[in-house]
Amino acid sequence: MMRKYLLLSLVVFLAPSLSAQQRDTVEAGRLRAQIESTFTRRVQEDLNLSQDQAAKLRATQERFGARRRDVMQQQMERRRALENQMQPGIAANSDSVRKLMDGIQTGRAETLRIEQDQDREMSGYLTPVQRARYQQMRERLMQRVGELRMERREGRGMQRGPGTRPVRPGIRGGRRRGI
Repeated sequence: MMRKYLLLSLVVFLAPSLSAQQRDTVEAGRLRAQIESTFTRRVQEDLNLSQDQAAKLRATQERFGARRRDVMQQQMERRRALENQMQPGIAANSDSVRKLMDGIQTGRAETLRIEQDQDREMSGYLTPVQRARYQQMRERLMQRVGELRMERREGRGMQRGPGTRPVRPGIRGGRRRGI
């Protein structure tokens, strides 16, 4: 009986959190699809793609986008785990840190391989100028997405201290001591 009560309490306690996480995941998926659709439309217009080129590019983007997202997710998990290992004042496990660093390097190599494979495939139906423009547009998009993620992360991870200046938890005056 007590075990059942504890399990029920845990479900009731965690349900709002899980629901919020699911909403975030659904919202992120919807937002990603909207961004990808807008980007694809913009690429088709700016590169003056034929219908055949546009269809092939969409297929390529879908195929390589899924691989890229998987690697990016793994990289984020590795970086979070590394941050957890490298907390100030807590001894890091050298073996875990080594494995995480090796994994991050492997992820970087996989990301490069994905880019090369995608570019090789696109060379079959895009001109060199179109490929170069596509890469420029994609790079600008990725930079902007990175900026937005950083803004979101800083907005979520920062607390307001006295006055209007944001203060990060555990950091005084915006600087860490001993650095």
